[in-house]
Amino acid sequence: MGNSLHLQISHVTRQFKVNGEILTALDDVSLDIAEGEFVTIVGASGCGKSTLLRLGAGLDLPTAGFVGHAGRPVKEPSLERGIVFQEPRLFPWLTVARNIALGLENSGLPKAEKNRLVESHLELVGLSGFANAYPHQLSGGMAQRAGIARGLVNRPNVLFLDEPFGALDAITKARLQDELQTIWAKERITMVLVTHDVEEAVYLGDRVVVMSPRPGRIRDVVPVDLPRPRDRTSPQLVEIRNRVLESLNATTSTSRPLSSITGPAVETRPAVVAAE
Repeated sequence: MGNSLHLQISHVTRQFKVNGEILTALDDVSLDIAEGEFVTIVGASGCGKSTLLRLGAGLDLPTAGFVGHAGRPVKEPSLERGIVFQEPRLFPWLTVARNIALGLENSGLPKAEKNRLVESHLELVGLSGFANAYPHQLSGGMAQRAGIARGLVNRPNVLFLDEPFGALDAITKARLQDELQTIWAKERITMVLVTHDVEEAVYLGDRVVVMSPRPGRIRDVVPVDLPRPRDRTSPQLVEIRNRVLESLNATTSTSRPLSSITGPAVETRPAVVAAE
Protein backbone atom coordinates (compact mmCIF):
# COMPACT_ATOMS: atom_id res chain seq x y z
CA MET A 1 0.00 0.00 0.00
CA GLY A 2 1.26 3.46 -0.84
CA ASN A 3 1.93 6.11 1.81
CA SER A 4 1.04 9.29 -0.09
CA LEU A 5 -2.37 10.88 0.31
CA HIS A 6 -4.42 10.10 -2.77
CA LEU A 7 -8.05 10.90 -1.97
CA GLN A 8 -9.13 13.55 0.49
CA ILE A 9 -12.65 13.97 1.83
CA SER A 10 -12.63 16.85 4.29
CA HIS A 11 -15.64 17.97 6.38
CA VAL A 12 -18.05 17.04 3.60
CA THR A 13 -21.78 17.64 3.97
CA ARG A 14 -24.31 16.79 1.26
CA GLN A 15 -27.90 17.93 1.44
CA PHE A 16 -30.84 17.44 -0.93
CA LYS A 17 -34.25 19.04 -1.14
CA VAL A 18 -36.93 16.32 -1.11
CA ASN A 19 -40.62 17.31 -1.22
CA GLY A 20 -39.72 20.79 -0.06
CA GLU A 21 -37.68 19.59 2.93
CA ILE A 22 -33.91 19.49 3.36
CA LEU A 23 -32.46 15.98 3.63
CA THR A 24 -28.93 15.70 5.00
CA ALA A 25 -27.35 12.63 3.42
CA LEU A 26 -23.81 13.23 4.75
CA ASP A 27 -22.82 15.36 7.71
CA ASP A 28 -19.24 16.56 8.27
CA VAL A 29 -17.54 13.47 6.85
CA SER A 30 -13.72 13.34 6.65
CA LEU A 31 -11.66 10.48 5.23
CA ASP A 32 -8.13 10.31 3.81
CA ILE A 33 -7.19 7.41 1.51
CA ALA A 34 -3.60 6.57 0.60
CA GLU A 35 -2.37 5.73 -2.87
CA GLY A 36 -2.81 2.03 -3.64
CA GLU A 37 -5.08 1.44 -0.65
CA PHE A 38 -8.21 -0.74 -0.79
CA VAL A 39 -10.89 0.84 1.39
CA THR A 40 -14.33 -0.67 1.93
CA ILE A 41 -17.37 1.22 3.25
CA VAL A 42 -20.28 -0.45 5.06
CA GLY A 43 -23.45 0.80 6.69
CA ALA A 44 -27.19 0.42 6.83
CA SER A 45 -29.45 1.71 4.06
CA GLY A 46 -29.66 5.48 4.13
CA CYS A 47 -26.21 6.10 5.63
CA GLY A 48 -24.82 7.91 2.58
CA LYS A 49 -22.40 5.25 1.29
CA SER A 50 -23.24 5.65 -2.37
CA THR A 51 -23.50 9.41 -2.05
CA LEU A 52 -19.94 9.44 -0.72
CA LEU A 53 -18.82 7.28 -3.64
CA ARG A 54 -20.48 9.58 -6.18
CA LEU A 55 -18.78 12.60 -4.63
CA GLY A 56 -15.40 10.90 -4.87
CA ALA A 57 -16.01 9.98 -8.51
CA GLY A 58 -17.09 13.52 -9.40
CA LEU A 59 -20.65 12.50 -10.28
CA ASP A 60 -21.99 14.82 -7.58
CA LEU A 61 -20.75 17.86 -5.65
CA PRO A 62 -20.79 18.45 -1.88
CA THR A 63 -22.98 21.07 -0.29
CA ALA A 64 -20.05 21.95 1.97
CA GLY A 65 -16.51 20.68 2.45
CA PHE A 66 -13.77 19.53 0.10
CA VAL A 67 -13.27 16.44 -2.08
CA GLY A 68 -9.82 16.12 -3.66
CA HIS A 69 -7.86 13.67 -5.79
CA ALA A 70 -4.07 13.90 -6.04
CA GLY A 71 -4.20 17.36 -4.52
CA ARG A 72 -6.78 18.76 -6.96
CA PRO A 73 -10.47 19.47 -6.26
CA VAL A 74 -12.91 16.90 -7.67
CA LYS A 75 -15.57 18.88 -9.53
CA GLU A 76 -16.55 16.56 -12.40
CA PRO A 77 -16.01 13.01 -13.70
CA SER A 78 -12.54 12.22 -15.02
CA LEU A 79 -10.74 9.40 -16.82
CA GLU A 80 -8.49 9.33 -13.75
CA ARG A 81 -11.40 7.94 -11.71
CA GLY A 82 -13.30 4.86 -12.85
CA ILE A 83 -16.57 3.56 -11.43
CA VAL A 84 -18.32 0.17 -11.44
CA PHE A 85 -22.00 0.00 -10.54
CA GLN A 86 -24.11 -2.77 -9.03
CA GLU A 87 -25.44 -3.64 -12.48
CA PRO A 88 -22.96 -4.11 -15.36
CA ARG A 89 -24.89 -1.50 -17.44
CA LEU A 90 -23.71 -3.04 -20.72
CA PHE A 91 -25.28 -1.89 -23.97
CA PRO A 92 -27.12 -4.95 -25.36
CA TRP A 93 -26.45 -4.05 -29.02
CA LEU A 94 -22.66 -3.91 -28.52
CA THR A 95 -20.27 -6.83 -28.17
CA VAL A 96 -18.35 -7.31 -24.94
CA ALA A 97 -15.23 -5.85 -26.52
CA ARG A 98 -17.07 -2.77 -27.78
CA ASN A 99 -18.71 -2.27 -24.38
CA ILE A 100 -15.31 -2.30 -22.73
CA ALA A 101 -13.92 0.03 -25.39
CA LEU A 102 -16.47 2.67 -24.32
CA GLY A 103 -14.16 3.33 -21.37
CA LEU A 104 -11.59 4.61 -23.87
CA GLU A 105 -13.95 6.73 -25.95
CA ASN A 106 -12.52 10.06 -24.79
CA SER A 107 -8.94 8.89 -24.27
CA GLY A 108 -7.55 10.19 -27.57
CA LEU A 109 -5.54 7.00 -28.06
CA PRO A 110 -4.92 5.49 -31.52
CA LYS A 111 -7.27 2.69 -32.53
CA ALA A 112 -4.51 0.07 -32.37
CA GLU A 113 -3.68 1.01 -28.78
CA LYS A 114 -7.37 0.94 -27.82
CA ASN A 115 -7.68 -2.56 -29.29
CA ARG A 116 -4.60 -3.69 -27.38
CA LEU A 117 -5.94 -2.34 -24.10
CA VAL A 118 -9.34 -3.96 -24.62
CA GLU A 119 -7.71 -7.29 -25.40
CA SER A 120 -5.43 -7.14 -22.35
CA HIS A 121 -8.31 -6.24 -20.03
CA LEU A 122 -10.48 -9.02 -21.42
CA GLU A 123 -7.65 -11.34 -20.40
CA LEU A 124 -7.29 -9.62 -17.03
CA VAL A 125 -10.91 -10.40 -16.07
CA GLY A 126 -10.98 -13.86 -17.68
CA LEU A 127 -13.12 -13.02 -20.71
CA SER A 128 -10.61 -13.56 -23.51
CA GLY A 129 -12.89 -15.93 -25.40
CA PHE A 130 -15.93 -13.66 -25.22
CA ALA A 131 -14.80 -10.51 -27.03
CA ASN A 132 -17.44 -10.93 -29.74
CA ALA A 133 -20.22 -12.16 -27.47
CA TYR A 134 -23.24 -9.99 -26.64
CA PRO A 135 -24.40 -9.20 -23.09
CA HIS A 136 -27.41 -11.56 -23.31
CA GLN A 137 -24.99 -14.42 -23.92
CA LEU A 138 -23.15 -13.83 -20.62
CA SER A 139 -23.90 -15.03 -17.11
CA GLY A 140 -24.38 -12.39 -14.40
CA GLY A 141 -20.83 -12.90 -13.14
CA MET A 142 -19.35 -12.62 -16.62
CA ALA A 143 -21.31 -9.44 -17.32
CA GLN A 144 -20.00 -7.92 -14.08
CA ARG A 145 -16.45 -8.87 -15.10
CA ALA A 146 -17.03 -6.93 -18.32
CA GLY A 147 -18.19 -3.95 -16.25
CA ILE A 148 -15.03 -4.13 -14.14
CA ALA A 149 -12.88 -4.33 -17.29
CA ARG A 150 -14.60 -1.22 -18.66
CA GLY A 151 -13.88 0.59 -15.39
CA LEU A 152 -10.20 -0.41 -15.53
CA VAL A 153 -9.42 -0.16 -19.24
CA ASN A 154 -8.30 3.47 -19.24
CA ARG A 155 -6.00 2.75 -16.26
CA PRO A 156 -7.64 5.10 -13.76
CA ASN A 157 -5.80 6.18 -10.63
CA VAL A 158 -8.84 5.26 -8.55
CA LEU A 159 -11.61 2.72 -9.08
CA PHE A 160 -14.89 3.21 -7.20
CA LEU A 161 -17.13 0.14 -6.86
CA ASP A 162 -20.75 0.53 -5.78
CA GLU A 163 -21.97 -2.86 -4.47
CA PRO A 164 -20.61 -4.60 -7.59
CA PHE A 165 -21.39 -8.16 -6.45
CA GLY A 166 -24.65 -7.55 -4.58
CA ALA A 167 -26.89 -9.25 -7.13
CA LEU A 168 -24.76 -12.37 -7.62
CA ASP A 169 -25.09 -15.83 -6.09
CA ALA A 170 -22.75 -16.70 -3.22
CA ILE A 171 -20.36 -18.89 -5.23
CA THR A 172 -19.96 -16.40 -8.09
CA LYS A 173 -19.64 -13.57 -5.59
CA ALA A 174 -16.79 -15.27 -3.74
CA ARG A 175 -15.00 -16.04 -7.00
CA LEU A 176 -15.24 -12.45 -8.22
CA GLN A 177 -14.09 -11.12 -4.85
CA ASP A 178 -10.95 -13.22 -5.26
CA GLU A 179 -10.48 -12.01 -8.84
CA LEU A 180 -10.92 -8.38 -7.81
CA GLN A 181 -8.35 -8.85 -5.07
CA THR A 182 -5.94 -10.36 -7.61
CA ILE A 183 -6.50 -7.44 -10.00
CA TRP A 184 -5.89 -4.94 -7.19
CA ALA A 185 -2.65 -6.69 -6.18
CA LYS A 186 -1.45 -6.69 -9.80
CA GLU A 187 -2.53 -3.19 -10.85
CA ARG A 188 -2.08 -1.41 -7.49
CA ILE A 189 -4.93 0.93 -8.28
CA THR A 190 -6.54 2.69 -5.35
CA MET A 191 -9.95 1.05 -4.81
CA VAL A 192 -12.96 2.20 -2.80
CA LEU A 193 -15.80 -0.31 -2.51
CA VAL A 194 -19.26 0.25 -1.03
CA THR A 195 -21.03 -2.86 0.22
CA HIS A 196 -23.77 -4.10 2.57
CA ASP A 197 -21.82 -7.33 3.05
CA VAL A 198 -19.62 -7.17 6.17
CA GLU A 199 -17.67 -10.32 5.28
CA GLU A 200 -16.91 -8.90 1.84
CA ALA A 201 -15.76 -5.61 3.36
CA VAL A 202 -13.39 -7.31 5.78
CA TYR A 203 -12.13 -9.85 3.25
CA LEU A 204 -11.21 -7.21 0.66
CA GLY A 205 -10.35 -4.06 2.56
CA ASP A 206 -7.17 -2.68 4.07
CA ARG A 207 -9.56 -0.63 6.20
CA VAL A 208 -13.30 -0.89 6.76
CA VAL A 209 -15.16 2.41 7.15
CA VAL A 210 -18.33 1.98 9.25
CA MET A 211 -21.03 4.59 8.67
CA SER A 212 -23.97 5.49 10.89
CA PRO A 213 -27.49 6.09 9.52
CA ARG A 214 -28.84 9.40 8.26
CA PRO A 215 -27.39 11.86 8.53
CA GLY A 216 -24.43 9.80 7.36
CA ARG A 217 -21.34 10.06 9.51
CA ILE A 218 -18.23 7.89 9.90
CA ARG A 219 -18.63 6.00 13.17
CA ASP A 220 -15.53 3.83 13.03
CA VAL A 221 -12.57 2.90 10.82
CA VAL A 222 -11.42 -0.68 11.38
CA PRO A 223 -7.98 -1.72 10.07
CA VAL A 224 -7.58 -5.19 8.55
CA ASP A 225 -3.89 -5.91 9.15
CA LEU A 226 -3.87 -9.39 7.66
CA PRO A 227 -1.70 -10.74 4.82
CA ARG A 228 -3.17 -11.65 1.44
CA PRO A 229 -4.52 -13.94 0.15
CA ARG A 230 -6.79 -14.16 3.17
CA ASP A 231 -8.51 -17.14 4.71
CA ARG A 232 -12.23 -16.39 5.05
CA THR A 233 -12.49 -18.73 8.05
CA SER A 234 -9.40 -17.59 9.97
CA PRO A 235 -10.03 -16.60 13.61
CA GLN A 236 -8.33 -13.25 12.99
CA LEU A 237 -10.66 -12.38 10.11
CA VAL A 238 -13.70 -13.53 12.08
CA GLU A 239 -12.62 -11.36 14.99
CA ILE A 240 -12.36 -8.28 12.77
CA ARG A 241 -15.72 -9.10 11.16
CA ASN A 242 -17.31 -9.28 14.62
CA ARG A 243 -15.85 -5.91 15.56
CA VAL A 244 -17.36 -4.36 12.40
CA LEU A 245 -20.72 -6.02 13.13
CA GLU A 246 -20.68 -4.70 16.69
CA SER A 247 -19.97 -1.21 15.42
CA LEU A 248 -22.76 -1.48 12.85
CA ASN A 249 -25.17 -2.87 15.40
CA ALA A 250 -24.49 0.12 17.64
CA THR A 251 -25.51 2.48 14.81
CA THR A 252 -28.94 0.87 14.28
CA SER A 253 -32.07 0.41 16.32
CA THR A 254 -32.10 -2.62 18.59
CA SER A 255 -35.27 -3.68 16.82
CA ARG A 256 -33.50 -3.79 13.47
CA PRO A 257 -31.92 -7.19 12.65
CA LEU A 258 -28.35 -7.34 11.37
CA SER A 259 -29.66 -9.00 8.20
CA SER A 260 -30.91 -5.57 7.17
CA ILE A 261 -27.34 -4.32 6.91
CA THR A 262 -25.85 -7.35 5.22
CA GLY A 263 -28.54 -7.98 2.61
CA PRO A 264 -28.61 -6.86 -1.03
CA ALA A 265 -28.39 -3.19 -1.84
CA VAL A 266 -31.19 -1.14 -3.33
CA GLU A 267 -30.01 1.26 -5.99
CA THR A 268 -31.10 4.84 -5.48
CA ARG A 269 -31.10 7.97 -7.59
CA PRO A 270 -29.47 11.15 -6.30
CA ALA A 271 -32.45 13.34 -7.13
CA VAL A 272 -34.77 11.20 -5.01
CA VAL A 273 -33.00 9.34 -2.21
CA ALA A 274 -29.31 9.97 -2.67
CA ALA A 275 -28.39 8.92 0.86
CA GLU A 276 -28.00 5.21 0.03
